[in-house]
Amino acid sequence: MTRSVCKTRRIRRSLRAGGAGAAVLLALGACSSSTGSDKGADSADSSAGVSGQVTVFAAASLKESFTTLGERFERRHPGTEVTFNFGGSDALAAGITSGAPADVFASASPKTMATVADAGATAGEPSAFVRNQLEIATLPGNPEGISTLKDLTASGLKVVLCDKAVPCGAAAQKALEAGGVELTPASYEQDVKAALTKVELKEADAAVVYRTDVKAAGDKVTGVDFPEAAEAVNDYPIAVLKDAPNAGAAKAFVELVRSGEGQRVLTDAGFRTP
Repeated sequence: MTRSVCKTRRIRRSLRAGGAGAAVLLALGACSSSTGSDKGADSADSSAGVSGQVTVFAAASLKESFTTLGERFERRHPGTEVTFNFGGSDALAAGITSGAPADVFASASPKTMATVADAGATAGEPSAFVRNQLEIATLPGNPEGISTLKDLTASGLKVVLCDKAVPCGAAAQKALEAGGVELTPASYEQDVKAALTKVELKEADAAVVYRTDVKAAGDKVTGVDFPEAAEAVNDYPIAVLKDAPNAGAAKAFVELVRSGEGQRVLTDAGFRTP
């Protein structure tokens, strides 16, 4: 991956599901690159005259792949800056419908995108661009020998899940129901990255997260597949927002995400094509 410089613009936000409806999200973590090159790119993103800042609200599980695409977008369009707000899709949707300024929304589930679309906040019909599947993240080497969802119910095992209101949490609940497993987690986390971090910091023995997040964590965790994950696959829709401050750049960014180049970045990160 190219060297990148991350520029952070933060305003305190609330991501707890219980307060999401009242919270306007304005925590913007901008990652952009000023070095490196992209050899052999064949993106469909060819809009002329694209400039200025484009603000993308995106599901936390898209952080690594979208940061890479943001760097490529800036190189392709000198004078542009891609600013990201990564978080739980439900809280991001609440921010958008409450008036937070954004150009693009990429959600981890059609249900969450529908919240924004039904409020009349999207420009055109959202479309699925990737899908994701769950995996169990364990401590490196899987010292507890976890191999099934049922193993997560073992006495003394500390397991964390995403909040039920966010797509990864809803998917986990669906998988648990499919397996007939009743699980009381040690905590519910605000998004998938927060759940994974608990395992990375050894504050939890396991978490049910996305396969892409396990892959991004590298040797900090060990991933365990389980068959019920097939019952809880999430499609990810993306849309330009109706009141986008920079609609031209927003459209160009979505084109990049959906292009052959964008799809390669996403599938390399572990996502699947819809």
